[in-house]
Amino acid sequence: MATTSTTSFRSVTLDAPLPLDSGRELAGVQVAYETAGELAADKSNAILIFHALTGDQFVVGQHPVTGKPGWWERMVGPGKPIDTTRYHVICANVVGSCMGSTGPASLGADGKPYAMNFPVITIRDMVRAQMMLLDALGIETLHAVVGGSMGGMQALSCAANFPDRASRVLAIATTARHSAQNIAFHEMARQAIMADPNWRGGDYYDGQSPDKGLAVARMAAHITYLSEEGLTEKFGRRLQDRDAKSFGFDADFQVESYLRHQGLSFTDRFDANSYLYITRAMDYFDLAEEAGGLLADAFVGAKETRFCLVSFDTDWLYTTADMREVVHALNAVAAPVSFVELSAPYGHDSFLLDVPALDQVVTGFIA
Repeated sequence: MATTSTTSFRSVTLDAPLPLDSGRELAGVQVAYETAGELAADKSNAILIFHALTGDQFVVGQHPVTGKPGWWERMVGPGKPIDTTRYHVICANVVGSCMGSTGPASLGADGKPYAMNFPVITIRDMVRAQMMLLDALGIETLHAVVGGSMGGMQALSCAANFPDRASRVLAIATTARHSAQNIAFHEMARQAIMADPNWRGGDYYDGQSPDKGLAVARMAAHITYLSEEGLTEKFGRRLQDRDAKSFGFDADFQVESYLRHQGLSFTDRFDANSYLYITRAMDYFDLAEEAGGLLADAFVGAKETRFCLVSFDTDWLYTTADMREVVHALNAVAAPVSFVELSAPYGHDSFLLDVPALDQVVTGFIA
């Protein structure tokens, strides 16, 4: 194993067209990715991390757009649960996104941005592109795949559709399919984007972006990532530090100001059309349907893969019951699986925040 840790940002163009679940193919697909840690000579120490909806490949180090630390820097790095002095970590921007991988903002064959002419994509398409990336890197079998939220969907999809590519699967705060409530929240967000006059049917790349609609979409989504307990503790009904009698439609409450900041800052780094495409991919995701209706059948080929599933007691977006459904399916095919529900006050975002018990689980399972 290597004893040094390095980080690099790269991009490859896939040699072959990417086949999509829609029946179409996407040629010239570019996949942007980050690596950290040295790859062992026998390539046995590679870990692929799948990012969530609004994440990207910048899992460690400074984000080139926001200047902030990588989105999982507390989990990945030298001496951390995913130790880059031992493992070679890869994180790729999903197809359909907007941080270097091919997506709606990319140029099509006509030299113009795809916009809404970009083909419909699925979670399985995203994973398929990343398996082609591994082929390009000459990595046949991964030490582990890891992901939370939409990243967890990709981890489960990888196990179901490419069971020989990973020895271990760690899926955190995720689900095997979206509920009607999940779909409803996403549709509300999509409608906010499409109601923005600047959206113009998706053809906004030569003008003003639909930032107001995208900000509202992000605000609505962000509420689902938090818990009532966490919001109450952090904000309660506290007013901003100004004259509380100046009532109106400014951000009177601290929680309002917080959400508006989340929405506005998001527009600096994300593409509205990508948000439409990726949320739709998450809504389409249904491992049971892919396997003919029975979730257990999705994992028939993964009996030799080790699984670890983690949920949080305050996560009402992807609940412990959702995770147990996956556990029962894995038990049905006798796949080795461990499962734990952790207590944390942060809701769905707990997998990104300071939860020492999660660190212990990840450290133990990865090692």
